[in-house]
Amino acid sequence: MIRKATTEDATSIASIYNYFILNSTATFEEIAVDEKTIEDRMNANQKLKWWVFEKENIILGYAYASYWKPRLAYRFTLETSVYTARGHHNKGIGKQLYFKLIQDVEALGFRSLLAGISLPNEGSIRFHENLGFRKVGQLEKVGFKFNRWIDVGYWELNL
Repeated sequence: MIRKATTEDATSIASIYNYFILNSTATFEEIAVDEKTIEDRMNANQKLKWWVFEKENIILGYAYASYWKPRLAYRFTLETSVYTARGHHNKGIGKQLYFKLIQDVEALGFRSLLAGISLPNEGSIRFHENLGFRKVGQLEKVGFKFNRWIDVGYWELNL
């Protein structure tokens, strides 16, 4: 079931996210986060909700959107994030979370969603393109993690 995330979910969300922090370039964070950090991020903007996928009282994934840039002209553009727990990829969880997130932010009046994808990442590219995102650009060597430079591609979905 998909539901709005609460601060009680912060520990589970941190656990899912920390796997990606420590083992992948899906995020450019390098230090594991704690539940307080997640709670602070969840509470940073009351307008934008975080969503979780829960099955048998276990959080298996989450999604949220954040403002892309602080300038007023960007007020209708968000950057999206979705993560699923290790061992639960390719089961439709991310897709369901994204559909809920898109429905929510579109109802709030947002018009453009951006997904920054560290490259290479064929799975994430395929996932976003299957949802209607299209590649709009690529920044070269903008991240440095695990002793290597990483490019980031941007995919956009216009609502």
